[in-house]
Amino acid sequence: MVALAILRVEKLKSFGNVGGSEKHTARLQDTPNADTTKKNIRLIGEEDGTALEELVKNKIASTTKHKPRKDAVLCSEIFLSASPEYFRPDDPSLAGEWNDERMVLFAGASRTWLINNYGDKCVRAELHLDEATPHIHAYIVPINDKTKQLSHKEMFGGDGRVGSIKLSKLQDSYASALAPLGIERGVKGSKSTHTKVREYYQAVNSEPLTNVWSNKKLAPQPLESATNYVARIQNDDQFQILNHQLADRAFMLERLSRAEQRARASEKERQRLEKEVRTLELKTQQLRDLALEDVAWELGLDYDLLRWKGHGHIINIDGAKFYDFSPEQQKGGSGAIDLVMHVNQCNFRQAIAWLSDRFGEAGAEKAAIAHAKKTASDIIQAEPRPQFTPPVEDKSNWTAVEHYLTQKRGIRSDCIQMLKNQGLLYADDQQNAVFVMRNLEGQRNGAFLRGTRGENNSFKGYFKGTKRSDSWFYFSLGGKANDKTSTAILCKSPIDAISRAMLEYLIRGDAPPERTAYIAIDDIKSLPLERLQKVPNILVAFGNDKSTDAAAQRVLELLPQSQIKKSKASDWNQQLIDYGQQLRQQQQQQQQRQQDDELSL
Repeated sequence: MVALAILRVEKLKSFGNVGGSEKHTARLQDTPNADTTKKNIRLIGEEDGTALEELVKNKIASTTKHKPRKDAVLCSEIFLSASPEYFRPDDPSLAGEWNDERMVLFAGASRTWLINNYGDKCVRAELHLDEATPHIHAYIVPINDKTKQLSHKEMFGGDGRVGSIKLSKLQDSYASALAPLGIERGVKGSKSTHTKVREYYQAVNSEPLTNVWSNKKLAPQPLESATNYVARIQNDDQFQILNHQLADRAFMLERLSRAEQRARASEKERQRLEKEVRTLELKTQQLRDLALEDVAWELGLDYDLLRWKGHGHIINIDGAKFYDFSPEQQKGGSGAIDLVMHVNQCNFRQAIAWLSDRFGEAGAEKAAIAHAKKTASDIIQAEPRPQFTPPVEDKSNWTAVEHYLTQKRGIRSDCIQMLKNQGLLYADDQQNAVFVMRNLEGQRNGAFLRGTRGENNSFKGYFKGTKRSDSWFYFSLGGKANDKTSTAILCKSPIDAISRAMLEYLIRGDAPPERTAYIAIDDIKSLPLERLQKVPNILVAFGNDKSTDAAAQRVLELLPQSQIKKSKASDWNQQLIDYGQQLRQQQQQQQQRQQDDELSL
């Protein structure tokens, strides 16, 4: 069976309770079930004879600001252990025995967990080795770091659902600390105990055998042969009942085993999800500003009649905002840094230093992050968003650009003209081919440039100001203009997208029967994932370059309905050029045959 972590918390509300608990855990009184030949180990705390009651009193006096309430929990006792399956895996029933190495690892992990979670609030921890299974009694003085008051409720939760949630998280934390040892958390919300489970198994396992031996009908009769005995037993109704009981028992045990496996798998998944939630909560906490009430208190202001007063200020705090109603001030602000600058009459750097001194580096960082977020938010609200300004068209260079695309790239002039008429292609003053990039609503947000001037011009790149994550060069063919896109073909460049469309047209002899979008995607980060998820068919046509294989595979993972389609040549434009040459050769051969036929006449 899987070993489980065990954690329980008890309240000690009086010093009499504290002393009584110490008598048991420190073996100051006779303990009937304890083995006096075995010695317990103090994991935390000095063995100098100081009574536990004195340790608790000293901790309260040195740390808290106020006298404890009459009903306050003075000390919290935590019981830590693991089920016997961990300490003695070969035979959990051997009470009082354990594997020494496992015991040491358990004690070390538990001690580390106590120190990491409670620090010097844990005034003592005893490892008991003189009872059936090793376990730890730890004593925590539950002091709230913020209020400097005793608060078992704040640390461990009180009664009701809130307390259950806190205790559950505590059990999660402890189980996580023991997980490297192979110890797991029990199923969350389970009401079972190890004793009840063990008793249940014992009862289930013994019941059929008890019935067998107590039933005298199944005993051999005098002078009865073995063959007759077997035949009689097999025909006996009582035997059939027992046989069914055994079969049912085996079936139920198998179902129970499967249910336990499912429960443990679910529990592990729950723990994983809760860990993610805690991580997100921590990140959220880091992004939150310091509470202005805490800052005001540290600034020396006193709360009176719903206002924070002092040093000539009368400040109202409303969440992250404040306003000073003092006749000499009459102004407000937002955030911890603004409040410190306002009250202390200091600059930004001095305010950060002050916050670091009072709230630590982490507190100052939280305030700085919140201040930066507020500043950024104000700027976003006030400043207009930059608008993309496309390259200026130079019509005098169009002929040269068109010549490059048709003669060097093998793209038909009617296709070039179609894209130009749609405003998707033109020439700029540097004789670059400008491929217009739009967002999915058709707004121009960028442009991709391809140099055409001179021989072997390799210039290409995005025009300044292009929004690469929200604009693409794309066009659609086939079907009707209002039809939903049936197929999307992703290519690595505008010229490749056009070439792929041209190849399909030349081979098919017509536009696609259904609406097809050709999109240039040169980086997986610019993939319009949300829109493409709604497209039934996607071809990932990044050419035949091995450098694009990883990107194509990633698209396949993100869009399961996609297929990878490689070009025969290095890319689709080269394949278009090769295909054009083949067509011309075929035409020349056909013309030659026609001429030969005419001459033969």
